[in-house]
Amino acid sequence: MFALERQKMILELLEKNGAVTVSNLSSILSVTEETVRRDLEKLEKQEALRRTHGGAVPIDESTYEFSLEKRKSTNVEAKEKLAEIALSHIASGDTIFLDASTTTFFIAKGLKKRNNITVITNSIRVIAELSGYPEIKTIAVGGIVSENQSFVGSLAEANIRENYVANKMFFSSKGITVDAGILESNEKECGIKQKMLKNSGTKFYLCDSSKIGRIGFVKLCAFDDIDYFISDAEVPDKLKYKLSDSDVKIINV
Repeated sequence: MFALERQKMILELLEKNGAVTVSNLSSILSVTEETVRRDLEKLEKQEALRRTHGGAVPIDESTYEFSLEKRKSTNVEAKEKLAEIALSHIASGDTIFLDASTTTFFIAKGLKKRNNITVITNSIRVIAELSGYPEIKTIAVGGIVSENQSFVGSLAEANIRENYVANKMFFSSKGITVDAGILESNEKECGIKQKMLKNSGTKFYLCDSSKIGRIGFVKLCAFDDIDYFISDAEVPDKLKYKLSDSDVKIINV
């Protein structure tokens, strides 16, 4: 059995059983325990599972923050569609907040064709994308550089709170549920977004289908805090009613 076949089977067993052990996998796959450990190590590097003493368990998506590299290659087509809709709501003269989500990076790519837009962001990737385009004024909030290639921390939060106001904000999050609202799993990023929300006019929440029903352990905001819900998903009725009750406009792409 080839390595890719073994690793596929490991993930299937993990999904079925909720946990796997090295000794059991060694028996099922008819390979040495050392080979199994190497497979588990490779799968962990791919962020497909989390190794434990003697085995592995699934990643808890409510608490685990996937790497930027993994997130930026996930649901790319959907994020491009969301960005296209977002760009249709940006006009010359606008000042906008962009968070450090991978979806807003696609907005930044589209902004390079625009004129007279001011972008305030904590995303280093957005800053790099827009640098060299004098028609777009780009403001970095400063602060500590995170593994997410973004500025976070008390300095960044204070800078937004005390110095910057935008007439529009575009952001994403870890997930959204009917009962809990809009959720995050990164407390530092959550703090930045909350300051942006407080100092912005119209708020656009960008939600690809993978985020609906996904749990995060930090509450970012309530439905009342946003104005537009832009998604590529068929919004479940319960969520649709909740958004409607909060006067949120739903845009499906």
